[in-house]
Amino acid sequence: MQRLLSEATEKRGLLTSAAGMVGQNKRYIFWFWLLNVLLSFFGTVAFFSQAGTILDHSLLANRLVHGFDLTVLIEMLARPEFGPTSAPWWAGMCFAVIFFLATALFLPGVLQGYASTYRLPREDFFRACGRNLWRFIRLMIVAGIVMGIATGVLFGLQGALVKVAGQSTYELLPFVAQMICLAVIFLVMTTLRIWFDLAEADVVLSDQRAVRKSIGAGFRHTWRHLGRLLMSYVVITIIAAIILVGGLWAWMKYVPPDNVLRAFLIGQLTLLLLLIPRFWQRGVAVSYYRQYMVEPVGVETFTPAPVVEPEPAPVGPGTPPEPQAS
Repeated sequence: MQRLLSEATEKRGLLTSAAGMVGQNKRYIFWFWLLNVLLSFFGTVAFFSQAGTILDHSLLANRLVHGFDLTVLIEMLARPEFGPTSAPWWAGMCFAVIFFLATALFLPGVLQGYASTYRLPREDFFRACGRNLWRFIRLMIVAGIVMGIATGVLFGLQGALVKVAGQSTYELLPFVAQMICLAVIFLVMTTLRIWFDLAEADVVLSDQRAVRKSIGAGFRHTWRHLGRLLMSYVVITIIAAIILVGGLWAWMKYVPPDNVLRAFLIGQLTLLLLLIPRFWQRGVAVSYYRQYMVEPVGVETFTPAPVVEPEPAPVGPGTPPEPQAS
C-alpha cells in the first residue's frame, strides 16, 4: 500500500511537475533570452551601419524613427549608396546559425538541470553540454528532415483540399476546409515536436550514445501516451498564444510611434515571457521521462545462504577419539 501511494505521489500531473522544474530553474530562461538579445544585436549591426549612411543625412529619417513608413524603407533599400542587401541578410543568417549551435550546446545542460533534484553545479551543467553536443546536432538534423518532409506533404495536401473545396457551391467550404487543415497540421507538428523532445530527454538523461535508439524510444512513448502529452503541449501553446496577444495589445496600447525605448522594453518583455512556454514543454518531456521512460531498478532482497552442518570426521586407527560430553 505504501508503495502504491509513493508511486501516485511521483506520477503527478505533467504540467504541474514541469512548472515546478521551470520555477526552480528560472535562470536558464534568462540566460537564453540574454543570448538571443546579444546575437540579434550583432546580427543587425550590418543593416544598422548601412542604413545609417543614408538616414543620418536624410530628412526622411523622421518617417522611420517616429513611426514606420514602408515606402521610405523600400526607397532606402533601392538606393545605390545603401549597398548590397545581401550583406545584412548573410549577417543575420550567420548569427541565426550561431544561435542554433548555442541551443544544441546548452540545452542538454538545461535538461540535466530539470531532472536534478538539487541545484545543478556549473561544472556538471557544462559537462552535460559538452558530452551531448554532437548527439544533439545529429538529433536536430534528423528532426529537421522529418519535420520538413511532413510540413511539405501536409501543406501540399491542404492546397489540394482547398482547391477541391473551392469548386463547391458552398461559399464558406474553402475557408472551413483551410481552418480544419491548419488545425490538423498544428496537431501533427506538435506530435512530432513531442517525439523529438522525448528523444532529446532520453539522449541526455540516459546518456544514450546511439541517437537512433533514443529516437525509437521517443516514438514509442509518444504513441503510448499521445493523448496526455498532446493535451499538455496544446495547453502550453494556448498560454503562449495568450502571451503573444497580450504583448501585441500592450504594444498597440502603450507604445507611441516615436518612443523607441518603450517599444524595445515591451517587445523584449514579450519575447522573455514567450520563452517560458517553450521551456515548460521541455519540462513536460523531462517529467514524462522520469515517470515513464526510466527503467525501474529492482530492489535486491537478501537471502541468507543455507547453513550446512559439517559432517563428523571419520575415526581412523590413528585418530584419537573425540572427547565425550560429561
